Amino acid sequence: MIRSMARPLTSGTLSFGMVSIPIQMYSAAESQAAISFNMLHAKCGSRLQQQYVCKKDGEIVTRDEMVKGYEFAKDQYVTFTKEELKALEQEKERAIEITEFVPAKEVDPIYFDGAYYLGPDEGGDKAYHLLAEAMRQTGRAAIAKWAARGKQYIVMIRPMGKGLVMQQLHYADEVRAIDEVPLGDADVKDSELKLAVQLVHQIASEEFRPQEYEDEVRKRQKAAIDGKVQGQEITAAPEQPKAQIIDLMEALKASIAKKGDAAKAAKAAAADAEERRPARRKARAG
Repeated sequence: MIRSMARPLTSGTLSFGMVSIPIQMYSAAESQAAISFNMLHAKCGSRLQQQYVCKKDGEIVTRDEMVKGYEFAKDQYVTFTKEELKALEQEKERAIEITEFVPAKEVDPIYFDGAYYLGPDEGGDKAYHLLAEAMRQTGRAAIAKWAARGKQYIVMIRPMGKGLVMQQLHYADEVRAIDEVPLGDADVKDSELKLAVQLVHQIASEEFRPQEYEDEVRKRQKAAIDGKVQGQEITAAPEQPKAQIIDLMEALKASIAKKGDAAKAAKAAAADAEERRPARRKARAG
C-alpha cells in the first residue's frame, strides 16, 4: 500500500536543560478497527437510531436536555456545566519537558501505550539531530512530561532510525503486578526443558519482521462479507475441540519432529530450485 507523507498532528517544543527544540508530532500507527455491524430492524431492514431514555420517568431525552454528572456516592451525582468541565481540564501544554535520561532497556514494554513520531520544526534541525545522536551513543532514552486531552502523561523518547519516537507510558499505578495473576506451581524436569529449548531454537529468528503478519480474522471476515453481498451463504466453521492435557514430553517431541520435517521440505525445495536455474538459463540461451 502506497502511503502519502505524514501530516503533523500538532507542534510544540522538546526541552531539556536550557535547550528547547521546536518539534512537530506525527501519528506513528494507524490501527485497523475490527469490522463492525449495524443494528437493523429485522422487519424492514432499516438502520435503528439510538436514543437516551430517562431511567426515572421513561421519557426520551434529547441532547440539549442533557448535563454531565459525577457519581460521588451510590445514585448521587454532582452536575457540571460545559464551562465548569472546561475549567477542570488541564490546559494543553505544547512543551514536552525531559526530566531524566535512563537506559532504554530499563523501561519494561508493559508500560508502553500509544506512540508518536517527533520531527524537527523550522529552526530545530541541528538540535533535534544532536539530541538523537547523543541518545544513540549513550544507549539512553529520555523520560519526559507531556500534557494533552485534559491529562498529564509520562512519555519515553528514544532514537529510531534517523529520528525520534515518543512512547506514551502508563503510570505505575495503572499497571497490574504479575503477582495478582494466579500462576500455580510446577516442577520442570531437565529433559523437558532441553526439548523446549530445542523447539525454541528451531523456530527462532534473529529479527522481528512485522510485514510477514496480517490480521487473518479480519481478512476472513471481509471475504465472507463480500461473498454474502454476492448472495453466498455463510457457514460456521467446525468448533475446535477443547484442548486436552497430554503428555508434555510427547507433545514437545512431536512439535520438534513436525518443525524438522517442514525445514527439510523447505531446504529440499530450495535445492531443487537451485538445480533448475542452469537448465532454464541453458534453455533460454538455446
